Amino acid sequence: MGKLICDSTTSSAVVHWVDPTSTPSNLDSSAAVDHLSTAWENVVGLEDQQRRHLIKIQSKGVLWKHKDKSVIFRLSHGGEVAADGNCLFTASSKAMRGFNCEELEVGGRELRRRCVKRFLVDFGSVCEEEKVMIDLTIRNMYSPDLRSGWGVHVVQELKMLAKKSDRKELDAAIEELTELAMQSFVIDECRELAAESIYRERCIAVDDGPSWAKYMSISGSPDDEYDIISLQYTEEGLLTVDENRDGRAAAFGDDIAIECLATEFKREIFVVQAHGSDAMVDEDNCVFFLPHRPRSEICEPPFFLFMKGTGWCGAGADHYEPLVAHPSPSISQEKVAMVL
Repeated sequence: MGKLICDSTTSSAVVHWVDPTSTPSNLDSSAAVDHLSTAWENVVGLEDQQRRHLIKIQSKGVLWKHKDKSVIFRLSHGGEVAADGNCLFTASSKAMRGFNCEELEVGGRELRRRCVKRFLVDFGSVCEEEKVMIDLTIRNMYSPDLRSGWGVHVVQELKMLAKKSDRKELDAAIEELTELAMQSFVIDECRELAAESIYRERCIAVDDGPSWAKYMSISGSPDDEYDIISLQYTEEGLLTVDENRDGRAAAFGDDIAIECLATEFKREIFVVQAHGSDAMVDEDNCVFFLPHRPRSEICEPPFFLFMKGTGWCGAGADHYEPLVAHPSPSISQEKVAMVL
């Protein structure tokens, strides 16, 4: 997506460059790599073309360059993480642990908290013109204009935030409106239309920086301040209302969140996206490395996340898994699979 916020020099995770090929780390021994990683042959949910290409990348390595530094990494799968909406943060936490840095020994929920804090600091420091651009990006993702976009999407979704403390009051208002509408509609239709009307009128739309921060803070925990309400539409109108009655829905990490994590830890994050046959690409082009750069100085080697893309819809709502990056100085730079 590119840089969404201007450069920041106030990252809280201040770390200094350490060459991973010359400093002992958990990734320097094959035993540690075996413990942390899973062979690509054993990773579930991959098509043959994806698996073959990922094995090739692992065996040849990828070359990462930054200024006068260069490191060759072999990438192994870091294991599965729960598909609970927190996968970006859980996977990032696991991917960073291989660097043997106490600063990075944090859990997924703590990473989510730090991501939101970083966003608020940077968002507060940008000029008004850039805030407008950031707000527009957020609005396009979570509060799209339902009068357009149907040439690309079959279903579009609006994200709303309901305060947990307001749920009883919202339910009462929905029931009252449902009773008023029952004379004209089928009961089930009345309930959904009433819910849509009340939620859009009384809840917070995720359409700017401050509301994004509230949204991205939601981990599906009882301690969350807000619940996520999802309104789905087709071109014909309302499709369904996901009221998230149990409050377990978490905010999926998006490109903005990845950029905030990159800035927080002053390192690049590469999302390795592997597409299957539904993406209509050949085997040699089925794996992409999508870079997310920090808005400040790069002080550490990158870490890598894996995404099994679904067609061409891998735009932040797919499932993230960790990759183990093993520095391999013995591999020739001329023979690497890719230069980052």
